[in-house]
Amino acid sequence: MLDIQFIRHNADRVRAAIKNKRLELELDDLLAADKERREITTLLEQKRARKNELSALIPKAGKDDRPRLVDEAKQTRSDIEQLEPRLAEVQRRFNDLMLRVPSLPRPEVPIGKGEDDNVEIRRVGTPRTFDFTPRDHVDLMTSLGLIDWDGPRKFAGGRSYALVGDGALLEMAILRLAVDTLIDRGMMLVSPPVLVKERAMMGTGYFPLGVEQAYAVPADELFLVGTSEVPLVSLHCDDTLELAALPIRYAGISPCFRREAGAHGKDTRGIYRVHQFMKVEQVVFCPPDEAVAEKLHYELLGNAEAILAKLEIPYRVAIACTGEIGLGQTRKHEVESWMPGRSAYSETHSCSTLGDFQARRSNIRVRLEDGTLSYPYTLNNTAVASPRILIPLLENHQNADGSVTLPEALVPYMRGKDKLLPR
Repeated sequence: MLDIQFIRHNADRVRAAIKNKRLELELDDLLAADKERREITTLLEQKRARKNELSALIPKAGKDDRPRLVDEAKQTRSDIEQLEPRLAEVQRRFNDLMLRVPSLPRPEVPIGKGEDDNVEIRRVGTPRTFDFTPRDHVDLMTSLGLIDWDGPRKFAGGRSYALVGDGALLEMAILRLAVDTLIDRGMMLVSPPVLVKERAMMGTGYFPLGVEQAYAVPADELFLVGTSEVPLVSLHCDDTLELAALPIRYAGISPCFRREAGAHGKDTRGIYRVHQFMKVEQVVFCPPDEAVAEKLHYELLGNAEAILAKLEIPYRVAIACTGEIGLGQTRKHEVESWMPGRSAYSETHSCSTLGDFQARRSNIRVRLEDGTLSYPYTLNNTAVASPRILIPLLENHQNADGSVTLPEALVPYMRGKDKLLPR
C-alpha cells in the first residue's frame, strides 16, 4: 500500500506502475474518492464543531435568540446524520481502491508482459547430456515407488497425490536440508499457523486480488495460506519494532494450499502444479532503507542458490519483468531449475522485495533513531518447495537402469541411503 499523499503527488508514476504490472485499476476513481472523502470529512468536522458551539450557546441564549439557535441545532444534527453514512460509503470505496494500488517497480525491473520478457542474469551448472533416453519425473516416481497417483484422486480429486516410502522420506530430507542451511545462515525457524483471518491475507497483499486462489473456511472466517509468508509477516501486525532489532530473519516451514484457479488444463501431468505442497519460506523485516533491502534481497537469493547447489541441480536466475511481479513487489528474481523432462528451465524459487507495502497494510511500525515512527521493509524468498523440487532432483540424477543417485548432501537425511532403486 502506498501513502495517499505520495499517490496524489506522483499520479503519473503510479499510473505507469498500474499499466506495467498489467493491473485493472482506474487511478482517477481513487483520486476522486480521496477528494470526496476529504471534502466530506472537512464539512462533517465543521458541522460537529458547530453542533458543540450551539450546545453551549443555547442554554445561555435569550428568548429571542433561542428559537433560531434551536432550529439551527436541529438542522446541524440532520446534516451530520446525512453526512456520516456518506463518509462511511466513500471511505469504504476509498479503502477498497487503495488496497489495489501497486508498489512502484525498482528502476532495474524490465518492462514486459510475461515470462518471455524476464531478463536472464546468470546460469549455474550445465544441463546434463544423457547417453540414454531419460525418463520424466512421472515415470521415475512411479517405477521407484515414490508416489501413489490413483488412491488420493479417488477421495481428494484432481492434482492430488501421496508421497510414499522413500518419496515421503525424500521430501522430508530436502525440507530438513533447507531448514538446516537457513539456520546455519542466521534464520530463526518458525512453524506458523496455516489457517489465518482475512486481515492477514489483506495485510500481506494476497487479498483482494488473490481471493479466488485461496481455500476458505467460511464457518470460521478463516483461509488456508498459500505460503508461510502470510503468517510470518502477520506475526508483527500492529507491532512497533525497535530499529536495533532489525533485520529480523524468519524461516517458516508449513504446508501450503492453492486452488490454482484459472490453471485448468495447465501443467496437469505429474506434480508440477498441485493444490497442496510443503514449503520452506524466508521472510525478513529490515529498516526502511533501499540499500539495506537490496543487500538482504541478494542474501536471501544466495540462500536459495546454496540449497540448489547442495542438491546439485543446474539452474538459472532471471529478474522478473513488470508483468510478472505482483501487486506489492518492487523487485523479483526467479530461479528456474533445469528439468530434463520438460527440456526447459522452470520456476522453483522466487525472491522478492516489497518495500513498506506489507508493513503499511499490516500496521507494522519501526521506531527510528530520532524517535519518529516509520514502516519497515519486508522481503521474502522460497528456500525450497516440494513436491516441485522433486522434478529436477530426480530427473537430473537418474541413471540408465532407472535408479536415481542422491546428492551427497541428502544422504545423511535419507538414513544413509545414497541411491533410489526401481521396485
